[in-house]
Amino acid sequence: MSNTEKTRTTVDIYGQQYVILGTETQSHVRHVASLVDKKMREIGSRNPSLDVSKLAVLTALNAVNEFILMKEQVERLQSELQRKRTE
Repeated sequence: MSNTEKTRTTVDIYGQQYVILGTETQSHVRHVASLVDKKMREIGSRNPSLDVSKLAVLTALNAVNEFILMKEQVERLQSELQRKRTE
């Protein structure tokens, strides 16, 4: 990873600015930040009494849950594809 140039990208998430340092493109980082902001606003609108820390944790839980479900779906599809190849 040391051979890959890192880029700084400033993003706004839930009214706070963050500087993200990473190897992904700025457009990718902005897209990810936009999705996080959208999810935080969605959860925050349904739970207006949540403080930002709890809102961030709920957002992370939602994101990881979606990731796990998609990963399981990919694994099922890969198994199904492998099974069809051996038939």
